[in-house]
Amino acid sequence: MKLFYSPNSCAIAIHIILEEIGKPFEAELVDLRSGAQYKPPYVTLNPKAKVPALLRDDGTLLTELPAIAWYLARANAEARLLPGSIEGEARLLELVEYMVATVHMRGFTRIFRPAAFTPTTADEPAIQTTGRDMVRSGLKLLSEALGARAWLLGDYSIADTVLFYLENWATRRETMSVPDNIAAHCARMRARPAVQRALAAEGLE
Repeated sequence: MKLFYSPNSCAIAIHIILEEIGKPFEAELVDLRSGAQYKPPYVTLNPKAKVPALLRDDGTLLTELPAIAWYLARANAEARLLPGSIEGEARLLELVEYMVATVHMRGFTRIFRPAAFTPTTADEPAIQTTGRDMVRSGLKLLSEALGARAWLLGDYSIADTVLFYLENWATRRETMSVPDNIAAHCARMRARPAVQRALAAEGLE
């Protein structure tokens, strides 16, 4: 398998999952800052022009973070990265969808790429403020979902790798204050060897 990633992107969640699974894989850098996602050979392979993407051993490409995370967890059940019931799996997908589609795409994207939301440069600070408000609101809801547990669904799962990239962005890229249990979750994640390996491989530590 080959993971296409860019440092400081949401692809770190997939990188962590691959490290947790422990099977051989390659990691290939796609430099988003230089626009490599829009150029051959990457755009030829993935016309969506974004990361993460997973090139599987059968030669097929899988895209979209929730789909890749779920596929890897289901295909490697021995890693125990999914709940053991339909209800648990549905709740996991509910959380992952909210984190990616709302907190990331609606909140953080406004912070990181305000120009995508307005043709007027003067509007960009207000858009970033809105984005930060969305992120804070999202992290508050996720804090309530986490509660006093160590992991979002009780047992460690792919949902925790998704939460990690959000809380890592909030605390490392934006230096935002986060709820205490979210900060503690981030610290627990950073203590996991798989997370440490993924961060080191991407040059983030």
